[in-house]
Amino acid sequence: MYGKKVWMIADGYMSNTEKGNLVSHEAICVLNLSGEDAHIDITLYFENDEPMKGLHAVCKNERTNHIRLDKIVADDGRKIPKDTPYAVLVESDQPVVVQASRLDVSQPEYALMTTIAY
Repeated sequence: MYGKKVWMIADGYMSNTEKGNLVSHEAICVLNLSGEDAHIDITLYFENDEPMKGLHAVCKNERTNHIRLDKIVADDGRKIPKDTPYAVLVESDQPVVVQASRLDVSQPEYALMTTIAY
């Protein structure tokens, strides 16, 4: 069996920058090899605000899901704020592998960062 049911990403931040058709964003990249569809709950933690809950996604069995954090909407209709640091808790009902990715287009030389979650 591959993966874990709980993953954390301590450094989250989306710049409010767009250049042409490129948008600064982050993604939670999920790989599911569990044998069942994985139902994923995402919670964000902020420095100066209450946690943001109610973010959900599904990763089908033997598939990947690149969950774009600039596009996901919480149960109450809120979107993740831009230009605000946060941390992410990813909880799945099936073992999955999670990787965090960030595209930053705020500088003339775009930056792409990726790391395995903890």
